[in-house]
Amino acid sequence: STTEKPVLLNNIADAEAFVSGAEVAVIGFFQEPQSPEAEQFRLAAGQVPEVPFGLSSSAAVLSHYGASANTVALFRRVDNDRRDLDMNNRDVDAKKLTRFVRMNELRLVTEYDPVTSIGVMQSSLEFNLLLITDKMSPKHPERMRKFRAAAELYKGKILFILLDSNLKSNERVVSYFQLKKSQLPALAIFHTPDDEHDVLTPDEISIERIQDFCNRFLQ
Repeated sequence: STTEKPVLLNNIADAEAFVSGAEVAVIGFFQEPQSPEAEQFRLAAGQVPEVPFGLSSSAAVLSHYGASANTVALFRRVDNDRRDLDMNNRDVDAKKLTRFVRMNELRLVTEYDPVTSIGVMQSSLEFNLLLITDKMSPKHPERMRKFRAAAELYKGKILFILLDSNLKSNERVVSYFQLKKSQLPALAIFHTPDDEHDVLTPDEISIERIQDFCNRFLQ
């Protein structure tokens, strides 16, 4: 995209609209927009094109968010959470900042991999629903469409996770649920505090099927 990243947020209304307009949004709070820390922030913004980055040096905006100068905050809608990173630490550079965003950018549907798994483990949501499926399957786009639509219905309640069964690093998760490749796609729901879980291997993934499965488990 040709839009300038990061977006300058001059007042509280701009900042609030920016945060509410995305599943995941990142704001850098800098008193000095030309500081070395802000420069690293700009570099990181270029590394993560799909996440909107905003920058504010307005005292009103900093105070509204209770942020100190040289702080980067990541806001996510899926569990209404906010994660902060202190840029005053000299060790924090664009690479560390990019990793911070990648680790914490939980979305309505988060794809599970070794980096996002850290954010998944730390989510405030206690229920996780996994769609364990082959991403190369011709049916994948349609399954994802239904899975996303269902995720909208459980926003703030259940974290929806896509698990690609082709990834070697995911084999352990598939075997945890005692699933064989021939049984996929499968849905697995999980309650993190006590490891209670349930598995469904439907012929077809539908929004109604997902709702039934989730509601039964939640009850």
